[in-house]
Amino acid sequence: MKGTNLGELEELIMLTVGSLFDEAYGVAVMDELREKTGRDLNISAVHAVLRRLEEKGLLCSRMGGSTNARGGRRKRLFTLTKAGKQILDQTIAVRTTLYNSIPDLTFNFSL
Repeated sequence: MKGTNLGELEELIMLTVGSLFDEAYGVAVMDELREKTGRDLNISAVHAVLRRLEEKGLLCSRMGGSTNARGGRRKRLFTLTKAGKQILDQTIAVRTTLYNSIPDLTFNFSL
């Protein structure tokens, strides 16, 4: 497996792929990220990250069936791999540990 460090956008896209489960394709990922985070990404950026994550072995893809609504074109559907789920679990654990190590005193300030 290629590098395991995730950038912010990679992490968000992986989380989105996981949450969309069997309906995670480029446009659906882009739309879900816009709805949940307010980030307006272009489809080329989403596709580039999806391909990169697949190259790293964190996602896998398969071709879905064709539909009339898409002019007979098929969707490339993405899912998390076992390694991808492990990286997300590790990332969340590190973030939680770091967040929980902030002393309560840090948040006691007046503006």
